[in-house]
Amino acid sequence: MIPAALRGRRLAVVDVEGNGRHPPEIIEIAALPADVGAAETDLRTWLIRPATSIAALVTRQVHGISNADVADCPPWSAMAGEIAALLADRVLVAHHASVEHRVLGAHLPGWVPPAVLDTVRLAKHVWPDLAEGYGLAALIAHADLDPGRFAAAGHHRASYDTWCTWQLLCRLVEDGGLTWDRLLAAAALPNAVRPNEPKGLW
Repeated sequence: MIPAALRGRRLAVVDVEGNGRHPPEIIEIAALPADVGAAETDLRTWLIRPATSIAALVTRQVHGISNADVADCPPWSAMAGEIAALLADRVLVAHHASVEHRVLGAHLPGWVPPAVLDTVRLAKHVWPDLAEGYGLAALIAHADLDPGRFAAAGHHRASYDTWCTWQLLCRLVEDGGLTWDRLLAAAALPNAVRPNEPKGLW
C-alpha cells in the first residue's frame, strides 16, 4: 500500500540510460506516474535512437543496449512531446536524481519539475551507515524488493530501475515514518524545489 505521505502527490519516478558520450544522449527512458499509487502496467518505456552511436563500453558493462537495438527506434525529437507531457507538473523521483534531472533538463528545455527527490539522499537519511553502500542494487537487496515482471530486464535497464526505485521510495517513507514535508527535507535536491508553489501541492 502506498504510504500516506505520498497519496495524491503528482510524482514521476524516472530512470534514463545513455549512449556513454559527452554530452550524453538518452537511449532508453522509463517513467512511472504515481498519484494515488502505481502498478507495473502504469510504467512507460521508450527506446530512442541517438544522433551519436552508443559507446561499446556502456553496451558491454552497463545496460547492454546496442546500436542494433535502437537502429529502428524514433529519435528524441519524435518522442520529446509525449515524454514532456507525462512529466509535466510532476515531482521527479530518481536514484542519483541529479543525473536524471541534468540529462532530462538538457533534452527538455523549459521543463522545470516542482521538486526533485533523490532516493540516495533519502536512503542515507533513513538507513544511515549501510555497510553495503547506497547503489541501487545494494538497496534493492537490503530492502528485499521484488522487481516483479521487470526482473528479466535486469539492473541498469530503465524499466527495472524505475520500478525498483518506486518500491524503494515507498519503503523508505514507511521505515522513516515520514510526512511529505519531512520527505522533502530529507530527499529534495538543493535548490530543486520550485518556489511559490500552490500550497495544495504540498
